[in-house]
Amino acid sequence: MGTRLMDPSGHAAAMPTEHRFWLRAEGSAASAGLTGAEARRQLLRDGPNVVERLRRPSVLRQILRRLAEPLVLILIAAAAISAATGDMASLVLIALIVAASIGLETWQEHGAEKAAEALRNSIALTVRVLRDGREQSLRAEDIVRGDVVRLAPGNLVPADGVVLAASGAHADEAILTGEPYPVAKRPGPSRAETMADAHDALFAGTSLVSGEATMLVCETGLATVLGTISTDLAADQPPPAFERGLRRLGLLLVRLTLALVLFVLLVQYALHRPVLESFMFAAALAVGLTPELLPMVTTITLARGAVRLAARRVIVKRLAAIHDLGAMDVLCTDKTGTLTEARISLAVALGPDGRDDPAVLALAAVNSALGGSAGNPLDTAILAAAPEAACGWSALAALPFDFERRRASVAASHDGKAMLIVKGAPEAVLAACVAVDGPGGPQPLDAARRAALDVIHEARAAQGERLLGLAWRALPEAPARLAVSDESDLVFAGFCAFLDPPKPSAAEAIERLGQLGVRVKIISGDAAPVVAHLVAQLGLPAGQVLSGEEIARLTDAALRRRVVATRLFARVSPDQKMRIIRALSEAGHTVGFLGDGINDAPAIRAADAGLSVNTATDVARAAADLILLDNDLGVIADGIAEGRRTYANIMKYVRMGTSSNFGNMLSMALASVLVPFLPMTAVQILLNNLLYDASQIGLPLDEVDADDLATPRNWSIAAIERFTAIMGPLSSLFDLSTFAILLLVFHAGAAQFRTAWFVESMLTQLLVVFVIRTRARPWRSRPARALVATSLGACAAALALALGPWAGLFGFAPLPGHLLALVAALAAAYLLLAEALKRHAMGRAHRARHRARSTHAG
Repeated sequence: MGTRLMDPSGHAAAMPTEHRFWLRAEGSAASAGLTGAEARRQLLRDGPNVVERLRRPSVLRQILRRLAEPLVLILIAAAAISAATGDMASLVLIALIVAASIGLETWQEHGAEKAAEALRNSIALTVRVLRDGREQSLRAEDIVRGDVVRLAPGNLVPADGVVLAASGAHADEAILTGEPYPVAKRPGPSRAETMADAHDALFAGTSLVSGEATMLVCETGLATVLGTISTDLAADQPPPAFERGLRRLGLLLVRLTLALVLFVLLVQYALHRPVLESFMFAAALAVGLTPELLPMVTTITLARGAVRLAARRVIVKRLAAIHDLGAMDVLCTDKTGTLTEARISLAVALGPDGRDDPAVLALAAVNSALGGSAGNPLDTAILAAAPEAACGWSALAALPFDFERRRASVAASHDGKAMLIVKGAPEAVLAACVAVDGPGGPQPLDAARRAALDVIHEARAAQGERLLGLAWRALPEAPARLAVSDESDLVFAGFCAFLDPPKPSAAEAIERLGQLGVRVKIISGDAAPVVAHLVAQLGLPAGQVLSGEEIARLTDAALRRRVVATRLFARVSPDQKMRIIRALSEAGHTVGFLGDGINDAPAIRAADAGLSVNTATDVARAAADLILLDNDLGVIADGIAEGRRTYANIMKYVRMGTSSNFGNMLSMALASVLVPFLPMTAVQILLNNLLYDASQIGLPLDEVDADDLATPRNWSIAAIERFTAIMGPLSSLFDLSTFAILLLVFHAGAAQFRTAWFVESMLTQLLVVFVIRTRARPWRSRPARALVATSLGACAAALALALGPWAGLFGFAPLPGHLLALVAALAAAYLLLAEALKRHAMGRAHRARHRARSTHAG
C-alpha cells in the first residue's frame, strides 16, 4: 500500500508508507502560488509551520510514575514501617534516598525535551514566497501547503515539497540521510522510495548549497520528515537496560518480602504469640530485606563512573547510561562522521588507462577554479588537492551545470592558447567525446576503448567512490560565450574519483570493541556499495547488506530475525534506524547507537546507550545519553571499561544485599518457629541492617577484576536468584547451627541467644564481602582501602554495641569467652565454605553469557 508522491505535471509515484516523507500537492496553482486568502484558510487548517514541542508529562506525573517502580514502593513501605516502629533514623535515611533518586532522574529527563525544541532552530527564519502573484518575504512559520518558495544558495529549506524548477541546484541532505555528497535536484517524477533518491523533492531542515530552485510546499510542521523525527523524540521510549534490570530486581524483592512476612505472621498466629510483638517482628523482617542503600550505592557508583569518563573526554548526561554502555554487546553506528572523516576528498585523478595522471587533476582544477560552483564540495576537494593548478589561466566564458547536460564547461586561456574544459557525470561527458587521450596523442573513441573506460568507472564506483569525467578541446579563438553545441568533438582526459575517507583510528577501535565482546553494525543512509567498500577498508567481514527498501517490506517479527545476523544496513531512513535498534533490543541485546545528524536522533534516543559527539547537530546531542568530546570509536572502548567497572561494583552490592539479607531473614523466619522466643528484637534487626548497609558504602570505590571488564555484563535476575538461592541458605545453615548449639549445648536464655546470634550474623555478613566481591581467590584480588575501612569499621561497631558497656540499651547480654570463641569459629567456617561455593553460585551465569555471546557473534 502506498501514498502518492505528486509532481507538478500531475505524475504520481508509489511511495511506501514506511517512508514518512510522502508529499501532497493540493489546491495550488503551481505557477502563481496561493492568494493571501487561500493561505490564511490553509494556515487555519494545518497550523503554523513549526516543529512544535509536543506536550510531555508534567513534573508531578513523572514523579508519580517513578514512585510506582517496585523498588521505590519497597522503600516507601520500609519507611512507613520505620515510622510505625519509631525508627526515625531509618525513616529519614530512606526518605532522603528516595527523594534524591527521584529528583535526579526527573531533572535528567529534561534532556529529552530539549531534543524536540532544538529542531526549531533547523528551520529558516524567513523565506521568499509567491503570494498573490508576486514574490514576498515571509516568516517560515507562516508557510502553508500550496505555497511556492524560491531558494538560493545557502538557504535552508523551510518545508517538504516538490521541485517545480531548478538551475544547477544541489541540496545538502546529510542531516537527514547521512549522504555526504550534495544531491542534485531537478523537476520531474523520480518515483523514489528513499529520500536519498528523490531528486524531485526538497526536505525541511536541509539546505541548498548551489544553484537555484523553486519548490511547491506539500507538507509543513509535524507532517514533514523533520516533524516526524520530532514526534519520535517526544514519544515515550521503552526503559533502557539498567532501568529494566532495577525493575526486575524490585519485583524479585517484593516476592521474597511478601513470602517471608506472610510466613512469619502465619506461624506467629498459629503459635499464639502476642499480636503486636509478632507484627513488629514481621515489619522488621520486611525492612531487613529491603536494600535501603541500593539507590545511594547506585548513584555514588554511577557518579564516580561519570567523573572517570569525563577524564576520558566523555560527558555523561544520564547516569544510568554508564551501566548500559558497559552492558552493551551491539554498537550500531552511522557511517558519515563516525567511521569516516565526513569530508569529501579527492582520492585519485585517473587517465584513460586507469593510472594516476596529474594532467587530469590540472584540467579539473582549472574547470573548478574558473567555472565551478561556490560551496560545491567536489570543486572544493579538487582545489584543495591542486591549489596552484589554475595559476596563469584566464576565464573566457562558462556554461554552468544543468540537469539535462549534467556537465559544466569553461573556456580558458593559457599562454595565448584557448581551451574548452568539460567536467561532469562520466557518461554525460563521454557522450560528447570522439577521442581519448593516449601516449601518442588523442586516439579514436571506439567501442573497445569505451568498454575499457566503463570497466574503470564501474570498478571505482563499486569501491564507494564518486567519479567525474574530464574532457577537453582546443579552441581556434577565444569565444565571447559558450553554447551547448560547443560541447562536441571532445577528447576524453580521464576521471576524478572522490571519497569520504575512513578515519585512521576506526579499524583499530572496531578491533578493540570486538575484543571487548561488542559487535559493530553500520547503519547508513548511503548506498550499499559505498557501505560495503568502507567495511572492507576497515577490515570487517561484510556479509549480507539489508537495504531500506527491504526493511520497509519486513514485519517487526521478521526484522528481529534479520537484524541479529546482519552487519550492514544501507539506504535506511531515520524511522528505520529506530526500528533496527528496537528490533535488536527485543532480540535480547543491549544496544548502543552512535550518530551525529538529525536523522540519527530517533535511533540515539531509542538505544540503551545513545551516543553522539560534540560536533554533532543540536538535535543529536540533545537526544544522546553520552557525548564524546573526541569523535573516535576508541573513546567508546574506554567508556565501556568504565561502564563495566560501575556495573561490577553495583552487582557486588546486589549480590551481597539479596543473599545476605535473604539468608538472615530466612534464619529469623525459621527461628520464629523453632525458638520459643523471638530470635531478635525489632530494634536488633534494624540495628543489624543499618550496620550492614553502612559497611557497603565503600563498594562504589572498590577495585574491579580484569575478568569483569572483559565481556558485556547485564542484569540477570536468574543469576541473582541463583546466587541468592545458594549463598542465602548457606548463611542460614550456619545460623541454624548456632541456634542448636546455643539452645541445646549452652541452654542460652533469650538475651544471651540474641547477643551471640547478632555477633555471629554481623561477622559473617560483614566479612563475606571480601570473599564474594571477586571470582578469584580473595588474596589475589585486593579490595579498595575504602571498602576495607567501612567493612572492618562496621564490624568493630557491631562488636562494641553488642559487647560494650551500653549493650543493655539494645537488649544484649554479656557472652563468656568460650562462647565468643565458638561464634568466631563458626564465622571462619562459614567464610571457608562460602569461598568453596561462590564459583558454583557465579559460574553458570558466567558460562551462559559466554555461550550467548558466541551465539550472537554470528
